[in-house]
Amino acid sequence: MKYPKHYSQMRKRYRRFFSALERLGSTARASGPLDEKTSHLLQLAAAAAIRSEGAVHSHARRALQAGASAQELEHALLLITSTVGFPTMAAAMSWLQDVLKEAP
Repeated sequence: MKYPKHYSQMRKRYRRFFSALERLGSTARASGPLDEKTSHLLQLAAAAAIRSEGAVHSHARRALQAGASAQELEHALLLITSTVGFPTMAAAMSWLQDVLKEAP
């Protein structure tokens, strides 16, 4: 997977930290019955809720790699509208479109 430049630089500089961070993510996903695709759709929604553009990009890419369709990604964001509000969802939807434009 190709990472953004800033993330790659941090990952190289703080190898042990990022190793632990990656283990946390894989451990959390392995700790319950949800499949990888569903896990990334949930994390996409959470990233949108906290208005984290980078995390929306990351989890959108990961959900696509796990087999999610563009429609599933969009639906995950539409579903959070009544909780986080239209402006937050709309911003996340624009960040999602960045990822979908670069996807094959």
